[in-house]
Amino acid sequence: MARPRFEVRAQTGFTVMAVLTFGLLYLPIMTLVVYAFNDNDSIAIWKGFSLRWFRSAWNNQLVVEASIRSFQIAAAAAVLATVAATMAALATTRVTRPYRGLTFKYAFINQPLMVPEIVTAVALLIFFSRIKMWTGYTGLGYLIVAHTAFCIPFAYLPIRARLESMDLSLETAAADLYATPWNTFRRVTLPLLWPGILAGLMLAFVISLDDVVITEFVKSGGQDTLPTYMLGQFRRIVTPEINAISTVFLLLSIAIVTIFFFVSRKRA
Repeated sequence: MARPRFEVRAQTGFTVMAVLTFGLLYLPIMTLVVYAFNDNDSIAIWKGFSLRWFRSAWNNQLVVEASIRSFQIAAAAAVLATVAATMAALATTRVTRPYRGLTFKYAFINQPLMVPEIVTAVALLIFFSRIKMWTGYTGLGYLIVAHTAFCIPFAYLPIRARLESMDLSLETAAADLYATPWNTFRRVTLPLLWPGILAGLMLAFVISLDDVVITEFVKSGGQDTLPTYMLGQFRRIVTPEINAISTVFLLLSIAIVTIFFFVSRKRA
């Protein structure tokens, strides 16, 4: 007699635990969004519905500058990280058989995921501080390099997953038809890999856009991104303007993650 299949949803208390978990996760976020429309100067006392704080954030020059800077850094870091992650994924998946050192390469590429972010931030602070002393350069290049290094494993994972699910026989057939490695990549691998590359690009962009710890340690004076600007505001007077900024940030992240879900979903 066959044993009954285990079903999580049929377990006692599953619904209660699921509702409680989702409540703990999303209730604080919903509270933040609701109070973004508060007409009061206080973030804790509801006065009435208003869009004043969204207008205030839109007209705040510091918020605009920090937002533009965040998008510049995130876009540059995402593109560089995706290019590096694509090359790394090709090098670690397009092999005839596993070889010694392949596992070490996986661990090395994914190292930023395993090491606490504060450790990476301190290491980058010390490293870049020496370069700043030697060169005198204090531009955004340090933030772009730091974000690129941190975002590579996030872009690498969906690209590698896409490559591993692709049929290697198509590339083998192209090679049998005397296609060069570059033509094989351009005409066979890249079109099939494109959804994974796009997913990795969007994921790296969101990670860079949301980063606070590394940015706070690496940035120079006057280089606040939107997350570090918001962190600085919490040390001063907190108004619902922060809620409004967070709400827009949340909607943007949801939109990008939604696109990422549909792009990375395996096609039939």
